[in-house]
Amino acid sequence: MSNDKYRTSHLALVQKIPTPIKPINIDQSTRHITLAYFDQKSTVDYIGVVQGIPVCFDAKECATDTFPIQNIHEHQIEFMREFEKQDGISFIIIYFSSRDEFYYVPFSDIINFWNRSENGGRKSFTYKEINQNFRIYANQGIPVHYLQTIQKDIELR
Repeated sequence: MSNDKYRTSHLALVQKIPTPIKPINIDQSTRHITLAYFDQKSTVDYIGVVQGIPVCFDAKECATDTFPIQNIHEHQIEFMREFEKQDGISFIIIYFSSRDEFYYVPFSDIINFWNRSENGGRKSFTYKEINQNFRIYANQGIPVHYLQTIQKDIELR
């Protein structure tokens, strides 16, 4: 809904990237796929442009205050790293469902958590470790108004 509002307001054009699948069984009467597997590793959930700035991000959910870093896959880390090298902005939006709170986690933080895990450290990050200034609120009829946090990230770069 947020991306649709951004598009109609001419603020951003961000699209959901479908995960490629390979159908195995198709019910011929309904033409529905009844069995499939992921055909290839996908990149991230969303890619687009915000006022001329390329963005890519993944959406994650966490039921507790601890998010396992393994829920971000190596191919996603590599894609976001390459995206940043091309002057794009990469991040995740994480929803802490027990708190009913959304946060923007910039790639610089994600890669720090990833490297810590790869170097034998903690294999997760906690709610307390993320930048509380990057909380995402609903605003102006946009349920997850993440453009404001992108602006905060740009100002800190």
